[in-house]
Amino acid sequence: MFRRSKTEDPTTSVAAKEGGKGRPTPTRKEAEAAARARAKAGMDKKAAKQLLRERRSEQNAKMRQGLKTGEERYLPARDQGPVRRFARDFVDVRISAAEFLLPLLIVIMTTQSLAPSFSNGLWSATILLVAVDTTIMVFRLRREVRRRFPEETQKVTGYAILRALQIRWLRLPKPQVRIGQRLPDRY
Repeated sequence: MFRRSKTEDPTTSVAAKEGGKGRPTPTRKEAEAAARARAKAGMDKKAAKQLLRERRSEQNAKMRQGLKTGEERYLPARDQGPVRRFARDFVDVRISAAEFLLPLLIVIMTTQSLAPSFSNGLWSATILLVAVDTTIMVFRLRREVRRRFPEETQKVTGYAILRALQIRWLRLPKPQVRIGQRLPDRY
């Protein structure tokens, strides 16, 4: 009742699994032989781990440097593409009120105990200023993205707002343009 049928041959049912590693798992005997071969080559586990750690640290240093310089291949997926590059440059070229939000909030918190009415007014003015400035930036950015990249449907307003909220010297990838610089037409 629960047995295999006699017509099924177990040797013919072994097929490469789609998305698999493309080779069978080594047997214990093969794995031990490979470990002995590595040991003979002078690579003990400790030296192999040290070498792997050094290679990883070199690779991470390259990636950090590429992130600082804005090299496309080292950027995370959220930062890649010409539209995102344009949005980064669009935000970095201007001084926005949003980048001063965090320092102003610290000032507001410290003055809260000394002059509560002043800090409440400063809080309201700060939020209003950031909201108006961000709205203006978003409208201008959308207009420029539609003009420069008519075939792109990528939404970048959230990306630009989050970048504008960051303090300029903490932004990654680092700004590649100076404040007030004219942006090129091609990206």
